[in-house]
Amino acid sequence: MAGHSKFKNIQFRKGAQDKKRAKLFSKLAREITTAAKLGLPDPAMNPRLRSAIQAARGQNMPNDNIDRAIKKSQEAGGDNYEEVRYEGFGVAGVASIVEALTDNRNRTASEVRSIFSKHGGNLGETGAVSFNFDRLGAIQFDPDKASADDMLEAAVDAGADDVETTDDGHTVYCTPDELHQVGKALEERFGEAAAMQILWRPKLDVPIDEEAGEKLLRMIDALEDSDDVQQVYANFDLSEEVLQKLTAA
Repeated sequence: MAGHSKFKNIQFRKGAQDKKRAKLFSKLAREITTAAKLGLPDPAMNPRLRSAIQAARGQNMPNDNIDRAIKKSQEAGGDNYEEVRYEGFGVAGVASIVEALTDNRNRTASEVRSIFSKHGGNLGETGAVSFNFDRLGAIQFDPDKASADDMLEAAVDAGADDVETTDDGHTVYCTPDELHQVGKALEERFGEAAAMQILWRPKLDVPIDEEAGEKLLRMIDALEDSDDVQQVYANFDLSEEVLQKLTAA
């Protein structure tokens, strides 16, 4: 019976992972379709589309899926997604920004508001928390692409504003308008970036304990599980030990 239970648990986890992967591919495809529809369907001429394709490849999304998403953008009467941003507070006053692509603003707003409320937070007006974040372009490279010193030197030469290097790799920050100019210069030197995107980086993180962290991570998980939500940002500081404990499978 113990073996059977373990097998069932593995199968359940496998099913959950497959479901999450399918949802992730759906979100990536939605971004690709939107990027191609708002600009040109050629990634060489459309920086946002190029970034979306890079993100999809970074998650091992099949090329057929990527091609279908691009073609979908050119179909008459296809889905039209609107970019919306929601701002609010999680437990312990943690500022949160939610970016979504939706074909029904009322549905998405209602769902996001419900998730905040259910997990001890509250949704605010646009601009309620975004002043706590910087809007930045970010280019990520794997750690073996360059040493910290080489990446810093190249980033400065390319006009970047900041570089963070950890065991996971290098992240180069710049203004959103300069993202693809800086990214192109770095890729000419180090090869293709692992990711290139525009994001929100907290100016100051709020320290929270394990209890608050558990509630906040549940809220973020629920938001990320929404079909319409693309990205979630929050300015919390949780110790690595507690974070690993709370996210352990």
